[in-house]
Amino acid sequence: MAKIYSKKTLVIPSMKPKKETVSFLLNYSKAFSFLKTSTMNIEIIAN
Repeated sequence: MAKIYSKKTLVIPSMKPKKETVSFLLNYSKAFSFLKTSTMNIEIIAN
């Protein structure tokens, strides 16, 4: 059991996200806003 938890897990290069994917997600999250009103919640994506 000790050997299982003591091994360092390495990130497989094929599992890393592309720079374009990270950039897209960051830009999407910057454009997304959440407006809370008294009766409902509104999600807005500013383009």
